[in-house]
Amino acid sequence: MPTLADVAREAGVSGAAVSAALSGAKGSTRVSAETRERVLAAAERLRYRPNATARALTFQRTNAIGFVANIANEEPNLYFLEIFNGVVRGATEAHQTTSIFPLGGWEEAPQRIPALCDGRVDGLVVLARQLEDDSTNWLPPHTPMVTIHAGPLLQAQVNVEADDEAGGYVIARHMLGLGYRRILCLGGPVNVKGADRRVEGFLRAHADAGVEVASDHVIRTWFTADGGRQAMLEWLRRHRGQPLPEGVCCGSDDIAFGCIDALEGCGLSVPRDISITGFDDTLLARSLRMTTVSQPLLEMGRRAVGALMQLIEAQRRGEAYEGPRDIVLPVEIVNRRTLPGPRGTPLIIP
Repeated sequence: MPTLADVAREAGVSGAAVSAALSGAKGSTRVSAETRERVLAAAERLRYRPNATARALTFQRTNAIGFVANIANEEPNLYFLEIFNGVVRGATEAHQTTSIFPLGGWEEAPQRIPALCDGRVDGLVVLARQLEDDSTNWLPPHTPMVTIHAGPLLQAQVNVEADDEAGGYVIARHMLGLGYRRILCLGGPVNVKGADRRVEGFLRAHADAGVEVASDHVIRTWFTADGGRQAMLEWLRRHRGQPLPEGVCCGSDDIAFGCIDALEGCGLSVPRDISITGFDDTLLARSLRMTTVSQPLLEMGRRAVGALMQLIEAQRRGEAYEGPRDIVLPVEIVNRRTLPGPRGTPLIIP
């Protein structure tokens, strides 16, 4: 593989002149236009490619970012994949390479994340759906970081998220407007900010409509299909012989998928016997034509990379980051086949 010294010999100039000519600094006066053209021609003839490590040392940039996510769950994580798609698009637009750094659980974060900040990347995007610990003094200050759906707003960093409370509110209000009155809320984990806010929105919509929510009609589970399946089966078992709810408002699409599986396993049909709504609008929700709250997952990934690039550039210049630290994107209802309107006659849970 040709080296910078080889290019210098081929062009008949010094190594310093080659370095200056290949640095991309068009306004540089260190080499003349004629010398630059000669160096570029020599590099092309030799098929010279700059050493990435050397360039990183010279410019204090690797032009690489890391994407950290918890992928301990064995189920396919469509939420992760769609946000990652946005991260890759944002990185491509910013001419950055992207590395994935998986965690086996959020308890690994205080050890694993600082270890990643060893110079291999310029910054990190952390999909921190369950990173809820306020004691974040372990965060490395020298590596810019942007979180997506984090719990607390991390000091000196940026968080990107969807308007979860508004999403829980608008879907519940929409169901109530269609005439649903007995709605089961199958929310995400307790003390996870996004999950809590979606349930708060669900309850606020009922309060505004003057409709009381039964105490046993709000249950919490994990953001997984298995969590939705187990929670729904347990609720049906405890309410056997009682009227079936008219609809189930789920805190995520994955919860909704598990809920549908549990209901159909009990001989109930969705949406003929009971309606279902999700939250995310992932690929599978679109394929199943499930009514859901759409959060702009791809755009969240792109915006996270955009904010990260601003943080990186501000740090490189030794300046304060002047952009927003809490970026909240709007959500909307996507009405499909799983929300046709309430049944006229309630069914009894078998």
